[in-house]
Amino acid sequence: MGYFRELPDLLYQSPHSNRISSGTYVSAKNIFRRMKIRDDLKNVFSVFNKYEIDDGERPDIVAKNLYGKSNLDWVVLITANIINVRDEWPLSSKELYDFTVSKYGLKNINDVRHYETTEVKNNRDIVVLPKGKIVDEDFKIPNPDNLNAELNPVRGITYYEYEVNLNDEKRNIDVLREEYLQQFLIDIKNEMTYKRSSQFVNNKLIKTENTRVTN
Repeated sequence: MGYFRELPDLLYQSPHSNRISSGTYVSAKNIFRRMKIRDDLKNVFSVFNKYEIDDGERPDIVAKNLYGKSNLDWVVLITANIINVRDEWPLSSKELYDFTVSKYGLKNINDVRHYETTEVKNNRDIVVLPKGKIVDEDFKIPNPDNLNAELNPVRGITYYEYEVNLNDEKRNIDVLREEYLQQFLIDIKNEMTYKRSSQFVNNKLIKTENTRVTN
């Protein structure tokens, strides 16, 4: 992922037992310098497009499709507000099946986890009960076209269906429109540049205090 190449560096006191002296420093990426969309752009809908992630499509593939460069996968993740890829990016069909089996057991994945309503309309095509509401198995409503009768508009949702539904909810993300990409990269570069301070070494490097060195 190209994300880490964009992060500035940080010098901090060496934690290694074989360090040469108490004044030894090591260099690492400053992971506390988190990239994000500018606050003033978050609610500007014209900056983003809706994107549906295909089965098995990875962030680098989405970046290649959108921007022509797979190493801009971090742009896809930032604009989609995804921090933990493992939990927030949809699994492929095989990964999802394997995950469900490992979580519930092969014999249990087709057992009913809970019950949900199905959509009910009256004879004027008006929805009187939306689908997807969690209810008891014996949930009933009056028949909208025959008040002397009842309906049981309920279906069982298996453990596997439940996980599929959760996974599918992750497929729709916001992505940055290509015409705004260069400005976004410039903004990020500026954000990742250090300003002068007591820790300043150069615009891509700062040095923390060494608590092992005493005056």
